[in-house]
Amino acid sequence: MKILAAFGLCIYLVTFTIVSADSIKESIAKDYDDNLGELFVHFHKNPELSNLEFKTAARIEKELTAVGYDVTSNVGGTGLVAIMKNGEGPLVMMRADMDALPVEEKSGLPYASKVIQKSTISGKMVPVMHACGHDVHITSLVGTARIMASIKDKWSGTLMLIGQPAEEASPGALGMMRDNLWERFGTPDYALAFHVAAGTEAGVINVVEGSPYAGVDSVDIIVHGIGAHGASPHTGKDPVYIASQIVVALQSLVSRELAPREPGVVTVGSFHSGTKHNIISDKAHLQLTVRNTNTETRKKLLDGIKRIAINMGRVAGLPEDKLPEVILVGQALPPTVNNKQLARRLKNVWQNKMGTDAVISKEPEGMGAEDFPFFTTDPAIPSVYFSVGGTPREDLESAANGGTPVASHHSPLFKIAPELSITNGVEATVHALVELLQKK
Repeated sequence: MKILAAFGLCIYLVTFTIVSADSIKESIAKDYDDNLGELFVHFHKNPELSNLEFKTAARIEKELTAVGYDVTSNVGGTGLVAIMKNGEGPLVMMRADMDALPVEEKSGLPYASKVIQKSTISGKMVPVMHACGHDVHITSLVGTARIMASIKDKWSGTLMLIGQPAEEASPGALGMMRDNLWERFGTPDYALAFHVAAGTEAGVINVVEGSPYAGVDSVDIIVHGIGAHGASPHTGKDPVYIASQIVVALQSLVSRELAPREPGVVTVGSFHSGTKHNIISDKAHLQLTVRNTNTETRKKLLDGIKRIAINMGRVAGLPEDKLPEVILVGQALPPTVNNKQLARRLKNVWQNKMGTDAVISKEPEGMGAEDFPFFTTDPAIPSVYFSVGGTPREDLESAANGGTPVASHHSPLFKIAPELSITNGVEATVHALVELLQKK
């Protein structure tokens, strides 16, 4: 409010800002030029492995504290939680994962990573690269924080921004939950996250009503045999042969036991047995990844794996005390399932604010997994996980016409067009947050 005195009269001029989609876009573009572009390069050049994101978290904390957020660090390890309270209203969470991968960068970018770090998993010194775009996510989180702090008069409630560790090593989200995340900071009424997508045109928002990411189980099958000389197979029980029959039979689970439109994956990623050409081993070890989009499919696949493995042992004549063992390894990841009503609501907002051409609903082709549902499954929180395209249209068209392929996530050649990925990621997030934190 401004007060002007003129000719002995007091005139009150009430000034306020109408935050339009255009003004938000302009503010984000300016922030990218002034700050976010340089910040992205910093994150890309200085990646850190899962659970070692100390410098990354510190830089995010510095950026968010500077614009008025109350930041708590070391949540679930290196995780951080930033809170901005702005009157009455819902609590809305936005998450960005911070970690990089043990990959040697060969992208040819002038700001390519040259970082070497000691892995907490292997104990070895390994090259490190942001080969999955988490540098886009955390840069966008900072950009979102800055815009939301600058338009506090246009929303009401509490904004929670999460910098999550160890998404790649998994499950960093579970680590934060085990550190009493909701008990300490409040249970969100809504939860959001996004991932940059190399296979989608830069800046395009993709949101689906179903499951953008699958649930995953890691399964070991130990096949016990009876060792013998390779020249006398009849005197033993060959675990390589039995395990091979198991591998082939497992393919029937998806092709013959799931409905044709019901997605599922059973992949045998590792098969180890034996030491020499002429020795029949007494054990084979299979390692599987099993993917699903709902709990019913998960049960069907896991039950089927156990049934096939054990009964193939019986078919081979193994005694009951030597039948194959089926072991669930590590922590299962639940599927990421978007709330349908919320996904429709936000898609409508994005189309209205960013244009219908900027928003698509393309179902995923693969069965990649995410640990985000540890935040949203128990208790159930309405959530939407969307993606933002990261590759220029001309590069996608060239690849489709036989040109240089677009490098996939986790590739040493992986690279993202940062400006559109970050600015549209921030814009979509801000519009979603303002929609969910509507001023009463």
